Amino acid sequence: MQSSAKTVLEYLDELPPDRVEAIETVRDVILDNLPDGYEEAMSWGMITYQVPLIRYPDTYNKKPLMLAALASQKNHMAVYLTAVYADDESRSEFVAAYKETGMRIDMGKSCVRFRRLDDLPLDLIGKAIAAFSVDEFIHLTEQARR
Repeated sequence: MQSSAKTVLEYLDELPPDRVEAIETVRDVILDNLPDGYEEAMSWGMITYQVPLIRYPDTYNKKPLMLAALASQKNHMAVYLTAVYADDESRSEFVAAYKETGMRIDMGKSCVRFRRLDDLPLDLIGKAIAAFSVDEFIHLTEQARR
């Protein structure tokens, strides 16, 4: 379910009422934990948290490096955690910490799917977002390209 919204507020206005609170709550957690230097934007039909092109223009697809994204899909909502996907140690620690919460993890390579806000450990999402400064995330991306 890709949105054509141009702004985050337009995106939120498109959501079904039962998803607005969950997406806004996760968005608040992301914004509260987002290191300086990232920007919130709409890309790929999702709310994204990215390194501005002015800071790092040398990307393979000429689009900003995406640290994370937040989306309402047809059958679930999802938080996409690119750094967790790109770094094996971070992924292992994230999965272990998620399981310690007692919540059932529904995770693809980078997406953590949830149907209700109660299914998502918000503190852990905040820690995953806060884990990489812009410089660290650029370094991680450059390492992965090699």
